[in-house]
Amino acid sequence: MTTETPHWFTSSYSGNGGQCVEVATNLAPTRGTVPVRDSKQPAGPVLHLPAPAFTAFVACVRDGGFGAR
Repeated sequence: MTTETPHWFTSSYSGNGGQCVEVATNLAPTRGTVPVRDSKQPAGPVLHLPAPAFTAFVACVRDGGFGAR
């Protein structure tokens, strides 16, 4: 049984507007998931995304796959 706790962080690209998500990538190697939560509600619900899906999402964002607003 693992006793690891998430090490939450926000992207360095996040502004101070408070509309951010936090991720804990430290759990990907041992649990295979990347927890994601709303930075405004740290005690709120957490999504546990499969690590490969999170990696694909980040790659798509970096490549501009979602378009610009």
